[in-house]
Amino acid sequence: MSRSDSRTWLDELPAAFQAYRNGRRLDEVECIIPDLNGMSRGKAMPLKNFSPDKPIFLPISIFYQTITGQDVEMDIVNQWAESDMVLVPDMSTAMAAPWAKQATLQIIHDLQDFDGKPIFCAPRNILKHVVGLYAQRGWKPVVAPELEFYLTKPNVDPNEPIQPPVGRSGRSGTALQSYSMSAVDEYGPVIDAIYDYAEAAGLHIDSVIQEDGAGQVEFNLTHGDPLLLADQVFYFKRIIKEAALNNGMFATFMAKPMRDQPGSAMHVHQSVVDIASGQNIFSDPHGEATTLFRHFIGGTQKHLIEVMPLIAPNVNSYRRFESAANSSAPTNLAWGFDNRATGLRVPHSGAPDRRLENRVIGVDTNPYLAIAASLACGYLGMINQIEPDAPAEGELDDKQQAQAYIPTTFDEALRIFEGAQEIHQVLGADFCQLYAEVKKEELRQFHREISPWEREHLLLNV
Repeated sequence: MSRSDSRTWLDELPAAFQAYRNGRRLDEVECIIPDLNGMSRGKAMPLKNFSPDKPIFLPISIFYQTITGQDVEMDIVNQWAESDMVLVPDMSTAMAAPWAKQATLQIIHDLQDFDGKPIFCAPRNILKHVVGLYAQRGWKPVVAPELEFYLTKPNVDPNEPIQPPVGRSGRSGTALQSYSMSAVDEYGPVIDAIYDYAEAAGLHIDSVIQEDGAGQVEFNLTHGDPLLLADQVFYFKRIIKEAALNNGMFATFMAKPMRDQPGSAMHVHQSVVDIASGQNIFSDPHGEATTLFRHFIGGTQKHLIEVMPLIAPNVNSYRRFESAANSSAPTNLAWGFDNRATGLRVPHSGAPDRRLENRVIGVDTNPYLAIAASLACGYLGMINQIEPDAPAEGELDDKQQAQAYIPTTFDEALRIFEGAQEIHQVLGADFCQLYAEVKKEELRQFHREISPWEREHLLLNV
């Protein structure tokens, strides 16, 4: 690649990156992909070694690994023959890595085989496939994620409990301070760094609030295309972690990092527009809810329990679904109008903005897979004309909770997922089999561990 060739594609990068670069020599290009858990994997290289037209390769075995890095043996022909995947840069995702000491560019890549076919287990490809199913019907889904996470004291010993961070007052947060502006100000330097990094990367934050937990923050993102928003969540998680580290804190996206604090969700607002007209298909010309909206809710109610391993993908995810008084997480798949006691909420809005908020998804998910799974449930509802239950009014009683329950353990969720044939057809049977095997191995690894609770209460008492 000649210097002039490099200048051509560099000059086409977004204005935000050009402002961040500010005439500095570009030092490095990070070629990244999300793995099954939403972690960033890939290769970094000097600028001179990168070209949008130059193939880059990674082994497909990165999708055979658990969150711990353990390889999983599966019933796959020539599994360890280590066939390569071709990384194809999506230059629309090119943006700064503003925490790097030198000017650095990061680019999300798509994954193909040598014949140009999408890799079946790549999370970005799964979401593209689901969005494509909508497009075949003349529909385009629109989503808006809300990211909850915790800022904490650095936790360097996994045997020690996670603690809330020390803010500018010098005190460690303990009380529940939902929507407190002073609580947000406590962590001002971290929040400011996140805003600065987001601006340099060309990302937009719609709003920021203090959530219920001590050190728990929520960022809301502007609604848009599902792939675009999944990319943004993927980038934001990295930005938030780096901003915290550079200010002496950790940022964690665990669903339930502290026993006596609320869990963290990734609420996703979902609507669908007609591609031809641009109109929200959930509202009719008179502003009333449509049959398609009702069926979208019905499909979500029926199938969301089947995709729990994709929207609550870790053992820790299920600690969030508790009935304790200090937990704001839903423990059901009921739906209601502007009702936060339900897992599925229809927010108050005008007809053009009619949408369904999925409040069950945890923030510890892979955003591509979680959004794909949630949209798949609504899609099946619309094409199969699935009727929802009656909307819940107020808090649910014990009978209603039992009828719309959420699995309470990862074991149960995986058993349900393995039998979900319609979901497998929409997401891809081979992907679902691979994903289940990886998650079952993670579960086996967890069950082999002896917890501090067992040592404290059982060691000398049984």
